[in-house]
Amino acid sequence: MKKIVKTFAALSLIATAGATFAQDVLRVSAIPDEAPTELQRKFAPLGAYLEKELGVKVEFVPVTDYAGVVTALTSDKIDLAWLGGFTYVQAKQRGQVTPLVQREEDSRFTSKFIASTASGAQSLKDLKGKTFAFGSASSTSGHLMPRYFMQKQGIKPETHFKNVAYSGAHDATVAWVASGKVDGGVLNSSVWDKLNEAGKVDASKVKLIGTTPTYYDYNWTVRSNLDAKLQKKLAAAFLKLDAKKPADKEILELQRATRFIPTKPANYKGIETAAREAGLLK
Repeated sequence: MKKIVKTFAALSLIATAGATFAQDVLRVSAIPDEAPTELQRKFAPLGAYLEKELGVKVEFVPVTDYAGVVTALTSDKIDLAWLGGFTYVQAKQRGQVTPLVQREEDSRFTSKFIASTASGAQSLKDLKGKTFAFGSASSTSGHLMPRYFMQKQGIKPETHFKNVAYSGAHDATVAWVASGKVDGGVLNSSVWDKLNEAGKVDASKVKLIGTTPTYYDYNWTVRSNLDAKLQKKLAAAFLKLDAKKPADKEILELQRATRFIPTKPANYKGIETAAREAGLLK
């Protein structure tokens, strides 16, 4: 997979002569769970903030799929990554990684089941024999946890639905349902809320038909061999973001967060269990 490294134009370039760490560039990436342009828009202010707080240059390393982030992080090609709970578990299996922080919202995350109004479906059971879309196969909120909770209800996607497809991203799933490409789908609650707030969900074509129980999801994870002082300062930078400060508020709003809190590997044991039970993890 080609890994094209580019620095966001919006990020300010700072002198790194005063850096006290073993490296003067922090390489950051994220699972591509939304359109590339949206990921760039969300990250730019955060990247500029981290440059200022850490005293090192911040570069964003875009990838084409979820597996690319795991590979890059566990092979030391990047230093910090925005991962879903399942992606974190996959990375932990492949290398030494450390989850630093998560949004407070990620301790009680949910997924939303949606259907086209044309399907007439009011629930997942009503979608029996119809077409359905998950997001990426490696997505926690767009695949793993919805599948896990469906199976708990006795619904096996491959037999319940006429066809199961993977859109690749949360916003793409909504577009597929709205266009009639599939009758139903599932995406994470944060993207669903954001699309609705932005007026990008046509209620005459798409409707909400269910919500999963809560679970832990996204986090910011570093490669464990990253300079210890840099890890500590990085975590502190996230934790000090304060919604009462205008500049910080912009960053938090783009991240769909009220605040960041510390996280730990134990928080994702449930994700690992769900992945094993769903047959998605060996």
